Amino acid sequence: MASLRSKVRMLLLVLVVLAGAEVKAKLFGDNSACESDNSALSLRSSQPSWAAGPEPGDRAEAFTVRTLDGEFSYKPGTLRGPLIIHAFTNKSGFLECMWSSESSLTSLVQDLPDSTQVLFLSLDDSAVSDALWMRDQVHRVAVQHSKTEILSRLHFCPVSIFYLGNWIPSVFYHWSSGSRISQAVFTSEGWKLPLIVKRLDARYKLLKKRWEQSSYQLVDAGDGCDSSPSVTGAVAWVSEGNCSFFTKMQNMAKHNASGVLVYALPGNPIQDLNCDEDDCNTTVSIPASMVHLEDSVVQGLQSGQPVYVTFQSTPFPRLFFSIDHQGLLAEMGLFLYPSFSFVNWQAQWFDFHADLLTKLQNAAKVVPVFDKVRMQGAKGAVATVDMPPGLSDFNVLELDASLSCPEKRDLSCAHWDHTMQLFICCDHLGPYCNMELGRWITAYRRGIGHWLTDVSPLLPLLDSNRCTLTMKTVPWAMPWIVSLNLRFSIGNQTGNDEQLLHPFRVMSLYGGGTFNRRYNKRYQPINFTIPASVKKVELYAVITGHGSDNNHCGEFCVTSHHFLFNSVFNNTLKFESAGSALGCTTLVKEGAVPNEYGTWLYGRAGWCCGLQVNPWRVDITKQLNMRKSELNTVVYFGLYEGQDPNPTKETGYVIMSSFLVFYK
Repeated sequence: MASLRSKVRMLLLVLVVLAGAEVKAKLFGDNSACESDNSALSLRSSQPSWAAGPEPGDRAEAFTVRTLDGEFSYKPGTLRGPLIIHAFTNKSGFLECMWSSESSLTSLVQDLPDSTQVLFLSLDDSAVSDALWMRDQVHRVAVQHSKTEILSRLHFCPVSIFYLGNWIPSVFYHWSSGSRISQAVFTSEGWKLPLIVKRLDARYKLLKKRWEQSSYQLVDAGDGCDSSPSVTGAVAWVSEGNCSFFTKMQNMAKHNASGVLVYALPGNPIQDLNCDEDDCNTTVSIPASMVHLEDSVVQGLQSGQPVYVTFQSTPFPRLFFSIDHQGLLAEMGLFLYPSFSFVNWQAQWFDFHADLLTKLQNAAKVVPVFDKVRMQGAKGAVATVDMPPGLSDFNVLELDASLSCPEKRDLSCAHWDHTMQLFICCDHLGPYCNMELGRWITAYRRGIGHWLTDVSPLLPLLDSNRCTLTMKTVPWAMPWIVSLNLRFSIGNQTGNDEQLLHPFRVMSLYGGGTFNRRYNKRYQPINFTIPASVKKVELYAVITGHGSDNNHCGEFCVTSHHFLFNSVFNNTLKFESAGSALGCTTLVKEGAVPNEYGTWLYGRAGWCCGLQVNPWRVDITKQLNMRKSELNTVVYFGLYEGQDPNPTKETGYVIMSSFLVFYK
């Protein structure tokens, strides 16, 4: 059997080579070098529409490619989930690390959603060996973790992208804006040509410096773990091993090096230069990268000949794109470090979005508010809409909101993450005018956000036939294109057969403010009585922490928010994941936008970049005196580590809307 498999593989590779030769002959035949202008024009005019390059959101056309197991065919509507398409190249230190890291490969085989398939391609002429190597890497890890079933959804193509003859290459090249590979360039006086090698930069959280556009002298500093020769102003050339990468960097910084180049020992791959545990809270003052050991560099240093290094980034084709559940082309965003986790997160979001689109098919009265309206400046996006008749019959209100960018590419999206709020005013003279109806956080330069948020308790805010809704973020933010529908329906939110309850009145409670030593002093107890015929009372609050003081509050610190009723019942919302390294990645399945162009991974205080802020709802009926004339009290306070906040630098703050909601 093994002999038969070997013969089949050899036959396949021969067919691949012949196919590549045939394509080469068609592209570079004897008569191709001297085409006339007319024939070139004819060739261009006969090319299909995708020759100019399809864009994100365009429908993917059918294609077929050879694989190590036969062939893979894509036809619109035939896959039940997304397809990720990955182009490998040995010119990238990032990809070398991604494909050599056990944690990266383990993530692929353990966490890739069951709905997702992946097509692996190569940009290099070594496509056959690349495909075999990639398959072997995945197979080895899949066997280790008893996940071999995933192999049926992974497809390895031994034909270089240059010879595919379909629309796929045009996407990799047409979408390449901003895509680069990192390189180190070594020179020495006796060399005829510079030596250019791939590199992978360190990604320490508190790395304060990057490589400058300068020429540095290279100095051999051994393993960089202890004393070293003078490296002042030079780049230290150090070997891996004997101490952590972080120790090498800190030690070379103490010796006044301008940076560190760690070289992999022979036979070892380039690794991810990252911190571990407490080291991640220490500032790194010099840049660092990892490269392979180069004989010419070693010989130059040993001979005493000065060796210099510069650092460059070279434009390169995109390495990933995808086709979503709907058969539409989609970008994959930014991979912040070399791991297949970023593939998994994007695939998880595709599953979330497919489920969301299914939910939007459920029966509801839909009131359009914004349809791809530009939101920018102090005014934001404003619309006045008619409310549906019989509004009191509905007990479910959902906000169907989405953000896109001025153009189809992520590169046109707004930078940074900002709070985006929806305000409603149905009676300009009433008590509920300009109340917050919904809150979201924009993503870093990604335009795929789409969310469905249940704000049913706030139905009483819609107390008129016509309402004005305003969606806005900070006035200095770049523009977003916003869409919003109000969805009204009737549903049993409790999941039982009891009579449906309807919210009919809300009572505003507390707002937020600067999270400092005076934060809790501004809040006084509020006295209230229960209206007649009330069956249920609910606490409803939307709370998020922002800014950063010396305790990293309020964005990255763990805070707790307390609503105390009748001096006995303490209802607490605690942001446990704030500041955690991967806190927001766990919410991709709930709609958090993955692979943003910023620090989207860290957990935050009640929010994530590119996600709706879910309301906090607590049934407090049994905590109250429900008789009409009896008095109840509520008081709010916020704590940091169980104490009143007491920062020495006051820049943290809390944004809060809180209500009591009465049902009958």
